[in-house]
Amino acid sequence: MSESNDPQAPPQVEGPGNAPSGTDPQHDAQQGDAKPKRSRGRRGGRGRGRGRSKTAAEGGQSDSMQPDSMQPGAPGLPPQDGQNSSGQMPSGQAAPRRPAPAAEPRPESESGEAPVTPKPKSRSRGRGKSTATQGATKSAATDGAGAAKTSPVPAAKESKDAKEPKDAADSKKKRAKKMFIGVLPNELVEVVLTEESSVQEYYVEMLHQAKTKGNIYKGYIHNIDSALQAAFINYGAERNGFLQIDEVHPEYYLGSYPLKKGARYPLIQKVLRPGQEVMVQVVKEPTGKKGAFVTCYLSLPGRYFVYTLGRDQQGVSRKIEDEKERERLKSCIDQIGPPEGVGLIVRTAGIGRAKTELTRDYKILHRLWGEIKKKAQTEKAPALVYKELDLAVRAARDYLTQDVTEVWVDDPDTFEQIRDYVALAFPKSPNMVRLHADHDKTMWERFGLTKQVEQIYSREVTLPSGGRLVFDHTEALTSVDINSGKIGGEQSFARMAQKTNTEAAEEIVRQLKLRDIGGQIVIDFIEMKDPKHIRDVEKVVRQAMKNDRARTDVSGISPFGLMELVRQRLGSSAISVSTEPCPCCGGTGIRRNLEWQSLQAMKTIHRLLRRPGCPNPLQVPLGQELAIYMLNNKRELLTEMGARLDNRVEIVVDTKLP
Repeated sequence: MSESNDPQAPPQVEGPGNAPSGTDPQHDAQQGDAKPKRSRGRRGGRGRGRGRSKTAAEGGQSDSMQPDSMQPGAPGLPPQDGQNSSGQMPSGQAAPRRPAPAAEPRPESESGEAPVTPKPKSRSRGRGKSTATQGATKSAATDGAGAAKTSPVPAAKESKDAKEPKDAADSKKKRAKKMFIGVLPNELVEVVLTEESSVQEYYVEMLHQAKTKGNIYKGYIHNIDSALQAAFINYGAERNGFLQIDEVHPEYYLGSYPLKKGARYPLIQKVLRPGQEVMVQVVKEPTGKKGAFVTCYLSLPGRYFVYTLGRDQQGVSRKIEDEKERERLKSCIDQIGPPEGVGLIVRTAGIGRAKTELTRDYKILHRLWGEIKKKAQTEKAPALVYKELDLAVRAARDYLTQDVTEVWVDDPDTFEQIRDYVALAFPKSPNMVRLHADHDKTMWERFGLTKQVEQIYSREVTLPSGGRLVFDHTEALTSVDINSGKIGGEQSFARMAQKTNTEAAEEIVRQLKLRDIGGQIVIDFIEMKDPKHIRDVEKVVRQAMKNDRARTDVSGISPFGLMELVRQRLGSSAISVSTEPCPCCGGTGIRRNLEWQSLQAMKTIHRLLRRPGCPNPLQVPLGQELAIYMLNNKRELLTEMGARLDNRVEIVVDTKLP
């Protein structure tokens, strides 16, 4: 059974076709564009001394500039212990303003050696030396950190240590996440996951639009479509569920089913019949006029396992990359020994868990399946035999990981429920769950989340540099257009395009998760001619997609600047459950202007005036906006039209009309 990053679907099992869609290392960081200033040294000792003294006072760093990715202040790497991120030397160690003696040590090179170079005998050699030294000083001084007192560190050791985090606690704090659960009792549940105060995921569930994904039903086959090789299942919903032949478990086959040459499944009309009872689970919520997508291969998600029925394969989520941990978890599954026909797939929450915890989770799921099977035998189809947990509890089960440091809840009853669960799942973090009891402001306002949540519903998203993203949804796909907007300060179009596209790539992936946009997505990047820039943007997209729970498949950027990707829709998005088509435009986003509407109304009035038995005066009901427009702009035409046909026209405002 393939793994899904969806919390309701089992994680993908490792195997030949289940590798991540793209793996790539981080691209090399580019060096700063600013050129180091050259010192105006002369052949005399005075000029050389002035240049050397300035360099020593500013830090005495290595001649070579380090890449930005190796600098302590670069993105993703905190400052290192014992390093002076600004490159300054401790006070009192600056070289005096005099010619440097021959034995004065020079900064070490990348190899860690300190070669002694004689005094420059020419202006060019002295200028080159000062340039290299000041360039290194400027590189160190612009790494984003403030001046700090520390001892100089050799360049080779500094480059090596820059790869290591400064402190485990600081590194964890930088990647720390928070979860916010807002509850309106018996009506609404909202869940927000943030990272460094930036909203990364948003889920909402309303009682009158309760989600059915993950629910298990006992239904019956309403009809069979041989052309689609699918059956439509009546499980009690407004629309029948769609069941393909490859989602039918062989235990429901009636009679023998000889396969044709090259066929993997029998003809559905040969093995199923209308009226036959089946147990199905909702895999995909109904959307629009389409019914839900259902399957006969059932699965029950737990804290550490996904318990699958009908497929007895055992495996580990592909997101667990440590080979030793994978082998340990596989050994635990073998020791648990699930019965035939039952599969177990370890979720990412199972990393580092003891065998006793894994066994307890398995027993809970095994007992739950026994209760579901017992209920299905007594219920009459169509009937609900298992209902998924509500969003608040489901969020704690599926989204609460070890890197989440705080959970805020604004409802006392839900707070108690989540706290009891966290006490079992994270016994070492008893104070992780906190109650928001301030009634003067909402939890979103307290933590500055209101604007970020509202931006999910906007068609346009502004980038930090001034560019814009425009999202347009169609029946077939979602298009994302990238505009440079008011971005400025760039010296060339190529650099501007790369900067805007890089920012857009990260933000687009974030918006796809927030809006839960699924299906085919086409991104129109600003044109880039440099192949390196194109590869860098592709890497940014693929790297950001690794943190997406949904299954994704990303293509490269085409010669036309388009990137195509396919993303699994995890459920009903916040936009779909909280919005409706505009009554004026019908969801198209445009409508006929008032001039056109007034002319259509005039045609109707002219036809009614010529009809035999037309009442006098003729009263015409119109919407408020159109009525005011016609009285202000078409009054003379209406009077003239009525006089020509010996009648009078009266415009009546009807508030019920759009």
